[in-house]
Amino acid sequence: MQFHVAYSSYLNRKYTKMKALYQAIRDAIQEGNLVHGEKLPSTRELAATYHISRGTVNQVYDTLTAQGYIHSEHGRGTFVAYQLDLSNDASTEKACTHHLSAWGNRIQQFEQHTTQRNSHTNAQTSNSRIESDEVIDFSKYQPDFSKFPYDEWNNRLYAEIRHREHHIETTSALVSSTGEPKLREAIAAYLRRMRGIQVDADHIAVTAGSMQAIALLTQLLADPGDHVVTESPCYIGISQAILAAGANLIEASLDGQGVVPQNWDARMLFVTPSRQFPTGEMLSLERRQTLLDWAHRHDAMIVEDDYDSEFRYRGMHVEPLKTLDKAGRVIYLGSFTKTLPLEVRLGYVVLPPTLADTFRKAQALYEPRPVNLIEQRALAAFMTSGQYERHLRRMNRLYSRKFHLLLKLLNQQLSTWFDWVENEAGLHVFGWWRGDASTYEVFRASARSEGVVYSEVSSSTSDGTKYGIYLSFAHLSDVQLQAGVCKLKNAVTAPL
Repeated sequence: MQFHVAYSSYLNRKYTKMKALYQAIRDAIQEGNLVHGEKLPSTRELAATYHISRGTVNQVYDTLTAQGYIHSEHGRGTFVAYQLDLSNDASTEKACTHHLSAWGNRIQQFEQHTTQRNSHTNAQTSNSRIESDEVIDFSKYQPDFSKFPYDEWNNRLYAEIRHREHHIETTSALVSSTGEPKLREAIAAYLRRMRGIQVDADHIAVTAGSMQAIALLTQLLADPGDHVVTESPCYIGISQAILAAGANLIEASLDGQGVVPQNWDARMLFVTPSRQFPTGEMLSLERRQTLLDWAHRHDAMIVEDDYDSEFRYRGMHVEPLKTLDKAGRVIYLGSFTKTLPLEVRLGYVVLPPTLADTFRKAQALYEPRPVNLIEQRALAAFMTSGQYERHLRRMNRLYSRKFHLLLKLLNQQLSTWFDWVENEAGLHVFGWWRGDASTYEVFRASARSEGVVYSEVSSSTSDGTKYGIYLSFAHLSDVQLQAGVCKLKNAVTAPL
């Protein structure tokens, strides 16, 4: 008899043969693919069909019989006994409603807001098929893992795993939600030496990436209805955190010197002064001082997201806005997501002394124990040994070469269509489209058909919508960078 269930699919999930067959038949019955009264193959037939022993099939049938899914009739065979509850069909599920809080309802709107705002990739703007054998993906904002010192890192991880029982018996229960003390000390030392921030380890909290800190700070500092300022364009996660908190978003415009200060009536400002995301513009000293004065006059807080300033290819590192803060108005965010493997989600926040305890309590509400404690301890050893900074120096040399190659190619081949923002840092290059919205949409479609993926932003101006693209390069080889720029060139020279 003809019979088919998804046995192979379950087997590919590393199930045993018995479990795979049981799951496949049970799910087919529950989903209505095998209906009440339908006859099943004999154990001999089923064993032959899926090349398994008859004893395995017998055990599966016995289990399904005991659970009431099937039953056997002497001389007639085995039949489906399960009666599907038609009252619980898809239409009933759609009619079921769940009461959401105001926060939950705001979360529901994120897809709508995301499509209206920035940080999309051109591959996500349409369902059109990419007609290319090889896609060059400039949208992946990730390091070059081929050069990561896995041997040194793994040695640190293994050492912490070997000492795990000792940690459990001694200190783990005493570690604050703000993170492993040795890591916070290592971060404090790193910031004092490399970023010029004079900070006590007690005022540092380790987080599961910078986004956790952004969300928590917004919840702590902004009430529903309050105004919060962001740069426009900005990182989409920041605007989502603000909207989720029920606050009103004020989008501040940019020019060649970064965000343009205004006398905003707001509680918070999110800013990326060392390298504006995504344009790469650096905030001038005069404007930094203006922002600090604004925060003091309005009793407001400034959240400084220093997302990739570890990588600078010429000149001295730009000091963070935090170094100018004498009144405790600036909260500084950093992250290890650009320097460590993807599975290690660690960031940190430098808090004013008056806010440190409140942040600790808020963090403990979500994570009573520190996140990724083994990785935190391994990273602490990695940093204090000097291996982390040696790794950064190696990557800085590698990324510098890639950065200058990409910028050279873009200026040679695409400067007619894009105004590339000159900078000497970071892991992406940004450019504003020189044409109008309609010509950009043609370019976007052509780039997609060429097989090149990038990230884009849009900004509203008096002349209409202004588009920009940013190209992440760290993970790409020289050959891929050259091919990607060639595809972009083909896209802009495609017939309209």
